[in-house]
Amino acid sequence: MTRVAAVDCGTNSIRLLVADAHPRTGELTDLDRRMTIVRLGQGVDRTGRLAPEALERTFAACRDYARTIEEHGAERVRFVATSASRDAENRDEFVRGVLDILGVEPEVVTGDQEAEFSFTGATRELSGRDDLATPYLVVDIGGGSTEFVVGADEVRAARSVDIGCVRMTERHLVRDGVVTDPPTAEQVAAMRADIEAALDLAEETVPLREARTLVGLAGSVTTIAAIALDLAEYDSERIHHSRVSVERVREITEWLLRSTHAERAAVPSMHPGRVDVIGAGALVLLSIMERTGAGEVVVSEHDILDGIAFKVAEEAEAARQGD
Repeated sequence: MTRVAAVDCGTNSIRLLVADAHPRTGELTDLDRRMTIVRLGQGVDRTGRLAPEALERTFAACRDYARTIEEHGAERVRFVATSASRDAENRDEFVRGVLDILGVEPEVVTGDQEAEFSFTGATRELSGRDDLATPYLVVDIGGGSTEFVVGADEVRAARSVDIGCVRMTERHLVRDGVVTDPPTAEQVAAMRADIEAALDLAEETVPLREARTLVGLAGSVTTIAAIALDLAEYDSERIHHSRVSVERVREITEWLLRSTHAERAAVPSMHPGRVDVIGAGALVLLSIMERTGAGEVVVSEHDILDGIAFKVAEEAEAARQGD
């Protein structure tokens, strides 16, 4: 076992996993798993730059994570940055700040790398289950992008497209700097058209309709599962590997897109940082399910973070064998 720390910095949130990992057995024992909404991608789709206040929110979370990593004594740390930092002109400023705080340089990974990490994290523990047919279609709905990966024991095809919940919200649901509450039918139609065009792009590379099991990752999907389960509070154990039908996803999506900010904020399992972007995330999931014909989505709390942790452990084991 190797004690590792994995950090995933996306468009909407930054997350930390400190775990003991055994890459050969697929065993991963969580020591600390946490998430902070920092909205790093604030305005990136419009300006092409990371906002100063977004950078400071992210650096504050990094300082907190650095203390946690030191307390647990992680042997190796890997920091992966995804969509927002890929797109930003001033990403060097972000890289320098993270290096100063955590002592590791963030890897601004490609969409394909992000997809492979997500697939590994979500499917390694599903191997051998006879109730879930392969190939899997793993969809990771982030803040700036969504990754699509088809495979069974390994990745067969992957594609990242720019239809994350923050990007879709800022592109279609914001007027005069404020999120429309609730959005108009015209706004929703424009967002749906944008999502469908992105699915066309994804389908050029990934055979979406050939998958037998749809596995959904990240905050938009887990929040929808929490609503479907009518949880009094967010409960990752109940959410992990729950199944939500397409009919229920459609009901929840339609409600989210006609609800007010106050109504969404009153949902007990809703993280405050998702209130304004959950409608867009739900519409991305619904569009994927309708495009692929999936009758249900299997919800996973294990995702890119777990994939990064496994990769770090594999690298540590290879280094020990080399010695």
